[in-house]
Amino acid sequence: MRPSISVITICFNNLADLQRTCTSVDAQTEHPEEHWIVNGSGTPDIADWLSAAPQPHYRKWISEHDKGISDAFNKGIALSSGDLIQLLNSGDVYAVPDVLAAVSQAFTAHPGAQWLSGKLQIKRAGHWVETGKPFRKSKLYRGMRSVSHPTWFVRREAYERAGQYRLEEKIAMDYDMMCRIAGEPYIFLDKPLVRFDDTGISTTQYLESLTQSTRVYESHFGYSLRARAWQFRLRLLHRMLQTKAGKWLFAVKRKMGLENA
Repeated sequence: MRPSISVITICFNNLADLQRTCTSVDAQTEHPEEHWIVNGSGTPDIADWLSAAPQPHYRKWISEHDKGISDAFNKGIALSSGDLIQLLNSGDVYAVPDVLAAVSQAFTAHPGAQWLSGKLQIKRAGHWVETGKPFRKSKLYRGMRSVSHPTWFVRREAYERAGQYRLEEKIAMDYDMMCRIAGEPYIFLDKPLVRFDDTGISTTQYLESLTQSTRVYESHFGYSLRARAWQFRLRLLHRMLQTKAGKWLFAVKRKMGLENA
């Protein structure tokens, strides 16, 4: 049997972003079993829109304050009932119309797989590029660079074994979860799944996210010189991309098809 899919979208005072995500879900060739909106907003805009505007039968929502991103993720997972769970944040949209159909087919073909990731469309140095490589446990020290959280589809039982997203992690909660599910059977879907909204906390506080990622990795695996060296490399690249020379070099790299190298 094809697995059912629960899509969870958390939001906070960003109605336009949420509407964009909902439109993307509704445009899929196969719709999810349910699309949960976890609304932690302090203003009534989102709750009013959800209640007043016509919504598809699979859209459900809860509007209440939460303790942050991890708490909102945990609420959505607890409320959902699908075999597969995706955390598609408000502002993120599907890259193509058949994402859910392709994911369902992939898990049907690989019934033992416990989680999946695919390619992400993201803006770098002002250009949209496509990133994403197959997950390799031996590369965990490199953080989330090639295995993007918005593209994850995780079986419910894998989340049950791993436990909840940790409330104390304010940015690197997805990386911490990846360290916990790293041993689960995995498949890579070589296809663009999500176009990423780069206004979120992991982008706007990128350097802090690198610091937190190193701490998370070492909390699982102990002190790691290579993890620290890799994060130092990422810091240098980030700073370089803020310069004219860095943007020019990235444009050359992009023309050579090496943006995902």
